[in-house]
Parts: sequence; structure tokens; C-alpha cells
Amino acid sequence: MAPKSSQSSQSASQKGKQQTISSFFAPKPSQTPKPAPKAAAPPDDEDSLPVPWPIAIRKRTVDEDGEDEDTGRSSPSKRVRFAQGDSPRPSLGHITNRTSKFLFSSSPPAQNENKREDEEGEDAVASQNQKERLHEKFVKKLGRPDSFAELRRRNKIISEDNTNGEEGEADDDEEDEPPPKPAKGKKGAATKKAGPKLTPMEIQYLDIKRKHLDAVVVMEVGYKYKFFGEDARTASKELGIVCIPGKFRYDEHASEAHLDRFASASFPTHRLQVHVKRLVQANHKVGVVRQLETAALKAAGNNKNTPFVRKLTNLYTKGTYVDDVEGLETPTEGSGAGAQSTGYLLCITETNAKGWGTDEKVQVGLVAVQPATGDIIYDNFEDGFMRSEIETRLLHIAPAEFLVVGDLSKATDKLVKHLSASKTNVFGDRSRVERVEKPKTMAAQAYSHISNFYAGKMKSTQESDADKQGATLDKVHQLSEQVTICLSAMITYLSEYGLEHVFDLTKYFQPFSAKSYMLLNGNTLSSLEIYQNQTDYTSKGSLFWTMNRTKTRFGQRLLRKWVGRPLIDKARLEERIAAVEELKEGENTIPVDKLKFMLGKIRTDLEKVLIRIYYKKCTRPELLAALQTLQDISGQYLTAKTPEQSGFTSTLLGEAVSNVPKIYEDLNSTLEKINARAAKDDDKYSFFREEHEAEDINDLKLSIASVEDDLSTHRQDAAAKLGKSKVDYVTVAGIEYLIEVKKKSPEEKKVPASWQQISATKTTLRFHTPEVKRMLQERDQYKESLAAACDKAYIGLLEEVSSKYQQLRDCVASLATLDALLSLSALANQPGYVKPTFTDAIELNITGGRHPMVEHLLLDSYVPNDLSLSHDSTRALLITGPNMGGKSSYVRSAALIAIMGQIGSYVPATEARLGMLDAVFTRMGAFDNMLKGESTFMVELNETSDILKSATPRSLIILDELGRGTSTFDGVAIAEAVLDYVIRDLQSLTLFITHYQHLAKLSSRFDKKQLKNMHMAFEERDGGKDIVFLYEVAEGTSHRSYGLNVARLARVPEKVIDVAEVKSRELEESMGAYKMGNLSRMMKGLLTDGSEATLDKLVEGIEQL
Repeated sequence: MAPKSSQSSQSASQKGKQQTISSFFAPKPSQTPKPAPKAAAPPDDEDSLPVPWPIAIRKRTVDEDGEDEDTGRSSPSKRVRFAQGDSPRPSLGHITNRTSKFLFSSSPPAQNENKREDEEGEDAVASQNQKERLHEKFVKKLGRPDSFAELRRRNKIISEDNTNGEEGEADDDEEDEPPPKPAKGKKGAATKKAGPKLTPMEIQYLDIKRKHLDAVVVMEVGYKYKFFGEDARTASKELGIVCIPGKFRYDEHASEAHLDRFASASFPTHRLQVHVKRLVQANHKVGVVRQLETAALKAAGNNKNTPFVRKLTNLYTKGTYVDDVEGLETPTEGSGAGAQSTGYLLCITETNAKGWGTDEKVQVGLVAVQPATGDIIYDNFEDGFMRSEIETRLLHIAPAEFLVVGDLSKATDKLVKHLSASKTNVFGDRSRVERVEKPKTMAAQAYSHISNFYAGKMKSTQESDADKQGATLDKVHQLSEQVTICLSAMITYLSEYGLEHVFDLTKYFQPFSAKSYMLLNGNTLSSLEIYQNQTDYTSKGSLFWTMNRTKTRFGQRLLRKWVGRPLIDKARLEERIAAVEELKEGENTIPVDKLKFMLGKIRTDLEKVLIRIYYKKCTRPELLAALQTLQDISGQYLTAKTPEQSGFTSTLLGEAVSNVPKIYEDLNSTLEKINARAAKDDDKYSFFREEHEAEDINDLKLSIASVEDDLSTHRQDAAAKLGKSKVDYVTVAGIEYLIEVKKKSPEEKKVPASWQQISATKTTLRFHTPEVKRMLQERDQYKESLAAACDKAYIGLLEEVSSKYQQLRDCVASLATLDALLSLSALANQPGYVKPTFTDAIELNITGGRHPMVEHLLLDSYVPNDLSLSHDSTRALLITGPNMGGKSSYVRSAALIAIMGQIGSYVPATEARLGMLDAVFTRMGAFDNMLKGESTFMVELNETSDILKSATPRSLIILDELGRGTSTFDGVAIAEAVLDYVIRDLQSLTLFITHYQHLAKLSSRFDKKQLKNMHMAFEERDGGKDIVFLYEVAEGTSHRSYGLNVARLARVPEKVIDVAEVKSRELEESMGAYKMGNLSRMMKGLLTDGSEATLDKLVEGIEQL
């Protein structure tokens, strides 16, 4: 043992060890010292310290100068005591059993008998130090906010002073290590990860993650995809996969200093699309990071010692997920095969309207794009403080994702939040909302950005298309400022997802409020249950569900558009209904059956596959299936080159059918190049037929064949070395070209040392020779180059098909039209459906009309009713009747029949004459809007106010129990005033339901019978206690609403009903007495002055009685 004085002459390694032991006393929050087990005490000799003493190994390189600066808190006596194993000081000769329990495990209890010191004093110092140390730890554990940071900072300063920086890192490391497991042999490994030292892959991950903090990033690592940190927790929750705990934060925060790795979760590579889809549906933005180089090429390259090159290759959100032809439309029970998920991405921006300092009136621009099909809708409009215009558009478009440019006014923001978050919206689940900045100069920037975008496209296209592209640029320049801003933001946003090409297809730009469609606002869509019912918000029981008999996905989407946009152009409507009639009449004829059979065979969503080909995201089996389907269909109609040859007289059918065979030649030339078997199996290597293969593919295949031939001939050399006549290669666990040698056989002794043993069993050994290894490596390089060449050739083919996108898309659009028309003809074949006749006059005459959805779902037969409204005679019906008597059902059936007629469908009635309506407005039901701080009555009047502003003489207005949300007198007054205004000033067709019998006298104000009183018929039984509803409409007024009868049906306790009956009778009698008193006073007045006005009032009063 060296005496203390020899300390300075110790070797560097000894210094390191001595320092390490003393540095153990630096304050470390997460590790409590454990008593050293005596049995495990290492020998005195320093160099023979066993490996498992972690600290000694970890901190070999610290200078002794750093010793006293270690932390400033550890006193010399601490250090002295524990340094004894390495270089005992004379003052501490002996360590007793009692004090040895304070020793750290790497310091063996030294038994030095020569020097002794006062043990008791030493013990006191030791226990004092121990208490101080534990107290410090306790304070740090408690979490003084800067405790870890302070420690780090101090360590950094020390490491700078020490010039070798290990000391601080060592301290950090002890924090990083979770307390329960000291993990003896692995401290060295942990050191690398701890503190600022991350593995190269983690650094790579963090670089990508920091650029995409809003996305859940999933990274390819070998045969798995992995999530790290907070993303792992998210993925674990959404996907039900296990999350291995660790750091959740990405900023190296002090609160996680005791953890040495990121939390992680993983799944195998082939499950990528499944899991990405689930994350996207749960409203996350998902980034996929892929390895861009393969193992063999990397091994051969000059960067073999660096991590794999990885890059974010795909980003997905709800609106931009096009990687799977199914999209996100997972057909749920009763949802009509996912009819709701239209997958629109909607960009919206707004400014205060001109001349308005407040946001009461706003100018709104929006662009909606459906990346999965390439449809683009734009609009620019002014909206009032109720934001009803925005609501209408949002309910029609049903976006899966919002992109908000700049700040929205409070009212709009609330509406967007409400519609994106409520479960009752058309989306059926939450929508994503992304926000981007809107600088002051956004309009000018947007204009130049869009000009450059389309100008760039013009340069890249051929000369022949230059005129078309010029027209495109003109079309885009005519868009309003707000729409331009949205379009620019959308191009920027979609560029991140590689989908900006969707805007090249300007043929599919269409304004939302094209004047050729009937307007169905948000209220109408929900109260008439156009797309979804109001009970459980699925599509079962909606108008679309009733009318949908389509066979294909793209046909279904087109029909959904038709349902939400009934036509008001009479010529187009006649054309459509003539096509439906022809298909109905031609039921079971060859042309119609051929159409049905052909559409029934389509299994793929052709519209989506086409856009995926356009985005170069289409898989080989998908491409083959789509092209073969289109070829098969177009081959069926080769004779129908013009509409006249189509076999149909209707122009709509003729044009659609003659559009189909136009693509036949192009499809044939493309399919000629493809090897069908390989395409079905997704075999990229033999996807092209040999004569159409690129030269480089051919060369690489020959190179691979040549290497395999060399491998085959190499068997003779191997056999000669083993002294056998021949050797066969075997493949085990995917490892090829292994040579097997029996154990304890003569051959085993002849195996050269240069052969590498790969695996073995009890009886055999398996080897690779150096030549086999070299040739396999060469073959792998060729194979990977071949894979890259095949992918390149395939992308080339997709580009070739994309150049014909317009023709292919037109063909699919024609098939969609045929499918939607066949669906309407199937509905027309239902019993009790009739072809409506359309007139230019403003009228609605329905005989025997029924409610299309209720009759579908009802087991009993529906009671039909007549309705007659006309601009020139009866414009409005005032409908009274008992509660639950069928009033709402009656007015809804009339509105639905008018809408169905204008969609071009047959209607459930015995006869229907329909004038062209330009809109249907409804005000039904009672609900408040707490988000906007509006009471039930406020909502009621806001909606009424919107209707009064928007309606025209060609509109149909339905007002259900207006005025019931306030006191009787105010309610009656408002209802009467609105009804009068609608009939006299707006002159719209109106159906007005009320329980205010007082309004019935209003009809006498109109000479030409513009208002007619109707009621739902019923029969009284048992002195008015029982009511039998007849569900028939009859003229006249119902003088009671029989609310108590409904109370009975609702099973309100009899006691309550009895009291209510008494009160009801009392009120009626007292009101009657008041009226009689008034009449007697009038009579008296009439006898005294005899004025005509008094006589009129008297007559009116008697009538009311």
C-alpha cells in the first residue's frame, strides 16, 4: 500500500479511480447509497478491482485537481474516509464494522492496522455528513424547480475547469439512472445516452420531430416502425399497443433527467397503413419517416459507419389521406357505407365587410378541395351576424379538416369549433382545425404565388396544351381576393403532403353557390333529415338513405351531391327525369340489364384510384384492377361511338354511354406492357413484360443471373476442399448458399479456417466460404439497384397514365352518372311512386303525398294527404290540430316531395305538379345555443329573421310553432306579424303550424283566399279524455290542442293530470266569462251610439265564441 505522500506519483489510472470514489459524494438526487456487502469486498490491490463496480469504471479520467472543486458540498473528511481503499491516510487507520456500512460498494473496507485514529469522532463526522447528504437529496427529490438545472450548470462549469468534462457528465448520469436498478455492467453504455449525449438515431429523430412538433412522427427502424416520447404515449392510447416508459419530452427537460432513454412503442412494418389510418381517424397529423437506403447498398457504400439516412416521406391528416383506395370511409352500421366522410379539406378566411368597423357583417372566402377525388369548390360571400351562410356551406361540404387563414371573428370561430367538435354534425366525428398566419400583404403575395404556380405548370406542359393552361391562368386570375388568399394557402399547405397537383385540374373548379341549384340551408338539411336522421345522427332514415340504390362508391358520391343540390333549371331537370323514366320503362331489357351487370362488377373505387395514379401513390395490384375494369367496361361499348349508337334515346344516357369507349385504345396500349400475374402478386421485378422492360432492368437481371451461375460453379471448388465428389447448398432460416458438414466426420477436419460458421445443430455445421460471402454481397447490391430501377420504371408508367387523366376521369364520371340514374330508376320502380310534372308557374300541387322515409320505416300504411299551394290563389296554409296529430309530418312530406322532384326522382304520391322552387326554408324544433349565449327564443327569431331576409316568391317556407318560446301575447303578436309579412310582402309559398287558434281569424284579412285554415282531423271519445288521430288534413281550425292527452301518453302521473284538467277547465270558463262580459259591453255601446265599427267588432267576437 502506498503511503499518502506517494499520491502525486501515482499512475493516471490510479488517480482516476481515487477521484471516482471521492466524487461519489457529489450530491445525486436519485441514488441512495447502499451498504457494501462484506463478502463482495474486492482485494486491496487496486488494479484487481472487479468489473461490476459501476462508478469506478465510469469515471476513470478525472484529474485530481478537480477533486476539491467537485461540488463544494462534500467535505474533505468524506473524501478521506472513502479513499482509503486506494491510498489510506495515516489519520484514518481503521474502519470499524459500524462505519463500514456507510461505504459505497466500490470502496472495499480496508483493514489497515498500522495507523489508528479516534473512531468515535470519525463516526460522528460520518453520520453528520450522511445526514447532510440525505437532506440535500430530499430537497432535490422534492423538486426545487431549478435544482436539476443548477446541478447541470455547476457540472458544466466544473467540466470546463477540469478540461476533460467527464465529471459533470458523470453526475448527470447518476441522475439519469432510475434508482431501483443500478444495472451494474451497463453504466458505460448508459453514459453515452445520458445528458446531452444521445445516440445518432435519436439525434436524427429529434431533428425531424422539431420541424414537425404538431405531428405524430413514426420512424422506420429495421423491420419495425417506432414512436418515441410523447408520440409513443399517444400511439399507445389510440392503437392499443404497449408503450415502454421513458422520457416523454423532447427538450431534455430537467424533470426527466433521471431517465436515460425515450419512451417508445412499435409495430411491424407491414401494419403501417392500418395504424396510420387509425391515428388519422383519431384526428392526429401523422408523419412517416422512412429509411432511404438499404442494408446491402449501405454496406457497399462509403457511409457504412453512419446511421441509415432517413427522411419524412409522408404526412397525413384527415383531409389529405389518399394512400389507400378505401380512404377513411369505414362503413359503420347504418351509416350507408360511409356516405358522410366526403373528406373535404376546407380553407376559410374572412374580413369585415366593406364599411363595417365591427364583425357584424363579414366578407368570407373559402376553397374546399377533396384530395381523394380532385373536386374543388370555391365561394366568396357576405354573411350576417348569425353566420347562417357559413353554416349552410359547412353543412353541405362537411369538411373533414379546416384550414383557417388569419384570425376569424368570434362568431365564425365559435361556429367552426362547434361544427368541428360536435358529434351531431355531418362529419359524425371531430374534424381537424389547422391555423396559419395571415400577414397584412397576404393578398398581393397570394396573387403572385398563384401566378407563379400556374405559370410554372405552363412551362412544364407540352406546346399543344399551352392554350389550355393559359385559359386556366385566366380563370384563376378572375377569382376574388378572399378566394385567391385561400387558394394560395391551400397550395402551400398541400405541398407539404405532396398533393398540390390537385389544383392543376382546374376543370373541376366549381363555385358553391352556382345559381342552377336549389338552396338547402343548414337548418333545412337537419330538420328535413336530408343526410342524416335527428335521432342517432346516422344516415339510416335520411332522404339520401331512402334514395341511395347505387352500386359503386363514386356513383354514391355523385348521388349525394345531387340530393344536396336539387336543380332549378327546368331543361336539365326534364333531361334527367327522362333518363330515369327510360331506365324504369326499360327494366329487364338488354341495354339496361347490361348496364346493371357492368356496374355491379365494379369492385374498386375508380375515381379514387385515378387520383392516386395522378399522385403516383397507386400500388401495382390496384393499377391493374382499375385499368382492367375500365378496359372491360369500355370493351363492352365499342360499338357506341356516338350517343345515337348507344341504344338509348335519352341524351343524358346516350352521352354517358358514348363517353365510355373513348379510352379503350389507351388502356390497351398500357395493359400490353404489364405482366398480369406479377402485377396481381405485387412483384415489382417482373411487372413489365420482357419486351417492354427498360434496358437497365434487363442488365441488372443478367448480372444477378451471372452471379448465381458463379455461385453454382463454386460448389465444385468447395467439394474439392472437403474431399467430396459434390456439395449441395442448403437454405436455413432465410440464409442461402450454406454448405453443411457433418460433425465428427472426416470432412470436418478439412474445413479451412477461412470458412465462416453461420449456424449449427447437434449433428451438422453450416458454413459460408469467403467466395460465397463476396458473391452474395455482390448479388444483394444488384438486387437493390434492380428494385430502384423497377420503381423508377413503374413511376414512369404512372406518369404515362396520368397524362390521360382527363379522359379517364370523364369516363368514370359517366359511369357515376349512369349509376346514380339507375339508383333513381330503382326508386321509381317502388309501388306508389309517380313521375312529377314540372311547370314554370309557382305552385305545389300534390295529391296523395306520403313521407318518403316514414313510409319506408313504418310497418303500418302511411295515410296520404293532399296539398295545394299556388302563387296566384292560396299561398299559405295555417295548420292547427292536436299535439302528435301529424302536423310536422304533413309539412315535411310536402317539402321532401318538392326536393325529390327537383333532384330528378319519382315522388311518393298519386300525382304531383311542381313549380320550380329556388329554396326551401324551415324553422322547426326548439333548442338553445349556449355556445353563442342565445336562448331558445333568440335562436328561433334569429332563424326566422334569416328566412325573411333570404326568401323570394319562389321559396317554400315552413314555420313550425313560431312564437312559443315567450309569453302568449308576445308570441301571438310575433307569429301573426310574420305570417302577414310572408303572405303580403314576400309572397312565398308558406306552411305555418301553430297552436295559437287566435291566428285563424287572419284568413279573413285576405280577399283572394291567400291564407287557408287547415287542421289535422281527429275524433274525441269519452268526453274528450281519449283522442283518435286520423292523420288526415281537413279544412277549418282545431279549437283545442289536447295537450293533456299527450301528458297521458307520456305517462305523467294521474294526480298531476287531474289537477291540470281542473285548472284547464277553470281557465277556459274564466276566459269565456271575460269574452261574454266584453260582448255585453259592446252591445250596450252599440245601442247607445250605433257606430259601424262597434258592430264589426261585435260580429267578430261572436264568431270567435
